[in-house]
Amino acid sequence: MATTLLILFIKGTLIGFAIAAPVGPIGILCIRRTLSGRYALGLFTGLGAGLADTFYGAVAGFGLASISDFIHHYDFYIRLFGGFLIAWIGVSIFRSHPRELSQDSSSEGSLIQAFTSAFFLTLSNPITLLAFAAAFAAMGIKPVHDSLSQASILVAGVFVGATTWWISLSTAVHLMHHKLSETQLLWINRSSGIMLFGFSIYILLSLL
Repeated sequence: MATTLLILFIKGTLIGFAIAAPVGPIGILCIRRTLSGRYALGLFTGLGAGLADTFYGAVAGFGLASISDFIHHYDFYIRLFGGFLIAWIGVSIFRSHPRELSQDSSSEGSLIQAFTSAFFLTLSNPITLLAFAAAFAAMGIKPVHDSLSQASILVAGVFVGATTWWISLSTAVHLMHHKLSETQLLWINRSSGIMLFGFSIYILLSLL
């Protein structure tokens, strides 16, 4: 039994890391916040995204059909909300100064806002649920709703894997950001805003 749980945890960790790792709009947001603010701001952004990934992993791992059906039923509105929210963040980032968050980024309000915005942005991409379902199938994992302990260990692994990626990303960016000039930070800022806006256009066009 212990061996089975350990294997499930390792598989969950690998899946959580693999699904979190591709650099999409949340990755860009995490990088930008780390560069323009403090380490904690990027870290809390990553933790919010990691928790949202864990939620989708739990839905797939526990075999929660009712939640899955709800997500599929309201897929259009969830993605519509996410598309407009990413567009708004992209425009805000493009127009802001790269270091303007440095003075207040460690405040409790800023950290909570960074966490919640990343959490809901990640939730606004229901495709993540399909990605977890496909990854579980590829790993030979079936929904384990009949065993609370196995499902819990699997989801714990997903959380560890996803948060490991986000902590690694924000830490790596934090270690290198002091080497960047104001001009380089400005171009990174503008490029991040443009890429986020581009992601939002892609999401909204996919709804047509």
